[in-house]
Amino acid sequence: MIVIVAPGQGSQTPGFLSPWLEVPAFADAMASMQEESGIDLIGHGTMSDADTIRDTAVAQPLIVSSGVAALSALFGVSTLSAAGISGVAGHSVGEITAAVASGIFDSNQGIKFVRERGSAMARAAALEPTSMAAVIGGEQEVVEARLAELGLTPANYNGGGQIVAAGSQQAIAELQAQAPAGSRVIPLQVAGAFHTSYMSPAVASLESFSSSMQVNDPQVSIWSNNAGQQITSGAEFLKLLVNQVSSSVRWDLCMEAMIAAGVTALIELPPAGTLVGLAKRSMPGIETLAVKTPENLDAALSLINNHR
Repeated sequence: MIVIVAPGQGSQTPGFLSPWLEVPAFADAMASMQEESGIDLIGHGTMSDADTIRDTAVAQPLIVSSGVAALSALFGVSTLSAAGISGVAGHSVGEITAAVASGIFDSNQGIKFVRERGSAMARAAALEPTSMAAVIGGEQEVVEARLAELGLTPANYNGGGQIVAAGSQQAIAELQAQAPAGSRVIPLQVAGAFHTSYMSPAVASLESFSSSMQVNDPQVSIWSNNAGQQITSGAEFLKLLVNQVSSSVRWDLCMEAMIAAGVTALIELPPAGTLVGLAKRSMPGIETLAVKTPENLDAALSLINNHR
């Protein structure tokens, strides 16, 4: 059983799109989504510097569009089920990529939704000075207790002993100064406290925006960041997508659910690497592949044929 996974914000790097634009199917898909979004996705993915593509309103559409375009490069117009893929999942904004892959909505709706998501989250982040930090190691209960003491939220449960904390910049600084026992704290270069109550204004914006979206039920299995559960209703998945902006990402539970479902191989879409790294620590025995460049496309197709 093969799953396709899509990474979240922070996976982008300057120039990562450049080699991909030599693949006609990828380039065509990017050009279409660029036109729909009104954002210079190709320019940002090839020429913009790290600070520019760190901007939430740029990073999120860039990440989703690259993942969707990679699907076109891999499978053309074929559905995932016809290509031998059993399921999909995305981390944070990667859930939009997964929704497109599963057929819940098309790439045009997906890029418009993520444009609204990124802009709404950027506006919410600008209201107060907030930040995030990764807590590596330590007992989960000890880490959670320290975060609660500081008024911080465990925004991402990434598995493998990694929890991402989010909240005020002052509290994040205090967390760095006194890390939970047995852990180390790594500050993240992000614009705000994503997946916390600080993002409530963005939820309201997305609720309004999504009310007119047309959705279908997924054509393959899809797991939600909400609690790692499999969702069979497109309308329910869209509702969870909206609410997830201010709720914790339970990627740990997604990985556990995929293991329980019998997944044997995992392929990560570009900008790839983060989720494969987490899978190697938390999904032992699962074959993984990060599709980082076009040179990885043949390996991905070979992996799919081996695990059909």
